[in-house]
Amino acid sequence: PRLVATALSKIEQGCLNEQSLEELAASLGVSSRHLRRSIEAQVGVSPVMLAQTRQLALAKQLLHDTNLPMAEIAHASGFASIRRFNSLVQARFGRSPTSLRKAHGESEKRGTFTLRLDYRPPFDWQHMLQFLGDRAMFGVERVEGDTYYRTVAFGKIAAEIRVTNDAARSRLVTEVPVELAPLAMQLSTKLRQLFDLDARPDVIEKHLAKDPFLGPIVKRQHGTRVPGAFDPFENAIRTVLGQQVTVAGATTLAKRVVEKFGRQVALTTQTAKEGSPYGAGSLRSRIGWIFQPPDVIAAASLADVRAIGMPEARAKTLIALATGIRDGKIILEPGADAEVAIAAMNAVTGIGNFTSHVVAMRALRFADAFPSSDLGVRKSLGSKSARALEEKSEAWRPWRAYAVIHLWRNSHGNGG
Repeated sequence: PRLVATALSKIEQGCLNEQSLEELAASLGVSSRHLRRSIEAQVGVSPVMLAQTRQLALAKQLLHDTNLPMAEIAHASGFASIRRFNSLVQARFGRSPTSLRKAHGESEKRGTFTLRLDYRPPFDWQHMLQFLGDRAMFGVERVEGDTYYRTVAFGKIAAEIRVTNDAARSRLVTEVPVELAPLAMQLSTKLRQLFDLDARPDVIEKHLAKDPFLGPIVKRQHGTRVPGAFDPFENAIRTVLGQQVTVAGATTLAKRVVEKFGRQVALTTQTAKEGSPYGAGSLRSRIGWIFQPPDVIAAASLADVRAIGMPEARAKTLIALATGIRDGKIILEPGADAEVAIAAMNAVTGIGNFTSHVVAMRALRFADAFPSSDLGVRKSLGSKSARALEEKSEAWRPWRAYAVIHLWRNSHGNGG
């Protein structure tokens, strides 16, 4: 099951768009035949069919919701050629891409396109925004009103995406600059993980509501989800910074990390110009930041990391964590073996139960993660020891991460 989960996560992110099944299998340490048989046994279809279904679903959405040129839609959906795109769309939907667009009607020409991200209601969007806004990485992401903004880079292009909630239709609406069209599939997957859009609130809440203590809390906090991570490494660093300090204190440290080790970029929102095939739009430029990959902090000196205002021990932990992720000793991506990742993080001096489980909860989407050493959780339940809390949490499996979010929210605790 873990092999299949990891493979499905990679396929969702579009790995088969640019590599073969053999290459995917090799990266997972198995043969392509074994991977194919494992996926077919659990899912009922082949890996290639899964990838094609994902490509076609995105292509159809872009045909309906945007006025992107056909070649752009083919590329954004993961097709290697426009010919292959035309052929598969015709075979699956019984009509050409052009007729699909005409049947649905053309959207207004502008410098952005829209990604629709459906979810199962209920969804407490305001709580999600508050959680993410309190922990927003300076210059990289922000929350304004009912909207989430984030800087995204693709090669030398940097732009800002904008996410709002269409509660009436149970979907998030993401406005994406056309320059980021090649990232459409990856963006869709990352945003679904960030906002926990694949959750089954009916199943989760029904299970947790059986607990005498949690039941009233869950019913009162209907639609609570586990905030994920757009960038697993960024989330891991932010969680380490949050050890033994308040959320506000960790946010201040995170700002210094971004300014010290991040990359400053010029952002353009609504970037289309007159004469562009996407139509004209007003231009608005500002400066944003991109959080750098692990090798930047891994290669930093201890003095440079300490300069952001951290004690030496914590600075060493940041460097060791970045080094472990860079070298592949710590794998942080949805679908990875969470227990293995937790053990690898715990092996880093300065990282314990709280940090490893919060990272697993958010970056790895591990629904049963449980930071039993968290003071807020322990106070909420009146438990004096992590062991007693572990025993009490057994009834919440396999949704302990959701129980933690409910407890943090109920006690107004700092959390991760």
